[in-house]
Amino acid sequence: MHIRKVIRLLSIIELFITGLMLFPTYVGVYYGESTAVRAFLITEAIVILINLPVVILLRKESLATISQRDGFLFTTLTWVVATAFGALPLVLSGDFTSYSKAYFEIMSGFTTTGATTLSNIEGCYKSILFWRSMTNWLGGMGIVVLFVAFLPALGAGAGSFHLMGAESVGPVKGKLTPKTKTTAILLWGIYFGFSCLQVMFLKIGGLSLYDAITVTFSTMSAAGFCVKNASIGAFNSAYVDVVVTVFMLIAGANFSLYYRAFSGHLKDSLKDSELCWYLSIFSLATLFGAVLLNVKDIYSFPNALRYMAFHVASILTTTGFSTTNYLHWPSFTIALLMLTMFIGGCAGSAGGGVKVVRISVMLKAGNQSIRQKIHPSGIYQIRDNNGPIDQKTVSSIFAFFAIYIFTWLLGAVIVSLSGADVATCLSTSILTLGNIGIGFTTIGVQESFSVLPTWTMWVYSFLMLAGRLELFTVYVLFSRAFWKR
Repeated sequence: MHIRKVIRLLSIIELFITGLMLFPTYVGVYYGESTAVRAFLITEAIVILINLPVVILLRKESLATISQRDGFLFTTLTWVVATAFGALPLVLSGDFTSYSKAYFEIMSGFTTTGATTLSNIEGCYKSILFWRSMTNWLGGMGIVVLFVAFLPALGAGAGSFHLMGAESVGPVKGKLTPKTKTTAILLWGIYFGFSCLQVMFLKIGGLSLYDAITVTFSTMSAAGFCVKNASIGAFNSAYVDVVVTVFMLIAGANFSLYYRAFSGHLKDSLKDSELCWYLSIFSLATLFGAVLLNVKDIYSFPNALRYMAFHVASILTTTGFSTTNYLHWPSFTIALLMLTMFIGGCAGSAGGGVKVVRISVMLKAGNQSIRQKIHPSGIYQIRDNNGPIDQKTVSSIFAFFAIYIFTWLLGAVIVSLSGADVATCLSTSILTLGNIGIGFTTIGVQESFSVLPTWTMWVYSFLMLAGRLELFTVYVLFSRAFWKR
């Protein structure tokens, strides 16, 4: 492991993120928010004073060779340190009086969770809310992936692949092209292109440029921060609901499929087994829920489809937007939403959760075990559209799921020390670990996390980080074997 290289990389990426902080600074200047502008400028000065000397002192450290261990350490520290600096403007502006809550807020942003401690969102500075939503967008495709795309020194060697592999989501890490740097550029290019498209559609729907950009930031990242207290429901527009629903589904699909589709392989992309599972889950949950909402005379069928499709997409992709209080719906529809919460988006997407591909593999493995019981001599393989899935991958998926469940329950037990009821502990633990943002108790729907003790913000911040980096990248740092030569 090369600690000096990791420190140099870490300082460079912090300067890189500070450069991006100029965008919310400009927003503050545009809206005449002098206090917020001062907060951003002070933060930028602090980051430069700390990190620029480090970059200069370690300038001779080559970045051409980065080991896999370096990738795990750098990726985890990047998210921790970026959040530490990113939280400073929230406190310095006065919108947040507690650094713990500000850290939670920005960790929630970067990890695309969307959980908040704010009770009056619209009472904050527009530039602070813009930065808050911008962290969603940066975290959606990945801070490190963006860094790899724009840092020439990383080149296209194994080092850049180790960095991207430590941050990318899904049981299998791969590249769209032979060069990792080109893959990073393509992924961010597709992500940026869809984002521009959504901004255009939202502008057509009557939203201001500020609202269109901030909503897009949190839609394409499957994150869920909104600059309105009532989330997307504040716009009271069926058109906006449909646009956001479509782009949430786009964000929850594997971005490599878009590359394949744009490369002339549209039919192959549409036949992808994970995509078929993903769209089937969305369609069936939406249809069953809408029928029940209509039968119960809660909405007309068109409105039932509108609201159910929006919330299924929101929770399945772990975005966390809402247009109405779905806790007042019948128990069956709430149960459907809860089921989708445990599934999540596709591998290689901006969505969180366990991922559709893992769920499908575990179900296939269960079916294989049943068939093996009936025919002990039979030889069965778990397959997807790409062929047989090797046993190593299957074992890794079950290990991930076991650690995921253990982390969820352990988080709930620790939070229970705050005196919160069991339902709240279980709900808030899974919605932070799964990077979902909204849950099925009052917290996350009617109330913010501010009602919980300040110390729990650090527990939730860890859960969000572990969930976004898919557990192994973070937990490997706690292994003695990781630190041995």
